[in-house]
Amino acid sequence: MSKGRVLVVDDDKTLVRLMREALSKAEYEVITAANGIDALQELYAKQPDMVLLDVMMPRMDGWETAGRIRQVSKVPIIMLTGKDAESDKLKGFEIGVDDYVTKPFSFAEMVARVSAVLTRSRVAPSDHKSKRYASGDLVIDTDARRVTKGGKVIELTPTEYRLLATLAENSGRVLSHEQLLNKVWGYEFGEDTGYVKRYIWYLRRKIEDDPRKPEHILTERGFGYLFQGD
Repeated sequence: MSKGRVLVVDDDKTLVRLMREALSKAEYEVITAANGIDALQELYAKQPDMVLLDVMMPRMDGWETAGRIRQVSKVPIIMLTGKDAESDKLKGFEIGVDDYVTKPFSFAEMVARVSAVLTRSRVAPSDHKSKRYASGDLVIDTDARRVTKGGKVIELTPTEYRLLATLAENSGRVLSHEQLLNKVWGYEFGEDTGYVKRYIWYLRRKIEDDPRKPEHILTERGFGYLFQGD
């Protein structure tokens, strides 16, 4: 049985072939596209569980493709790029990308990242808790996997939702960068706490009236973050 359907989007035919082989060996169904326009067509037609998306492509680059995907789908996206600039990573996370792999990468690492992102997008933040959490006019409904602010639905990526729900389930308790990394991203991400800081910032931009003066997700300097529940 397939572990999931992965859409690989890259104009490098050799790399696509090798990625297909690695993912197929790991029991994923693989579909491919050589550019952003074809990728959107495959997205509509095949409904993949995950998109591996290159940045530099003809006709439509990865940034625009990711933005268009996010307009119609919450499917997890991993960006593939030859650049390692912090600004590129921030741009990807702002669009709603779930992870970011820099070329050259090992295929074992790539498969591990696919597995980790798919797992956290499918599994509820808690196996034993299912309820509503509130902080002022912000409400997290873990039954419906829905977040509202002032009654208006807030669109979150799977990773953003999982981070917020994890904080809410531990309302009033400070969670360290390492604890959040382990709970939300998994052991595959080692000690890269930069993920936590970046996602906290983008989450605040969506749920706080003033992200620089947060009321819902508070920072305990030197320790971590806490959800200020009612």
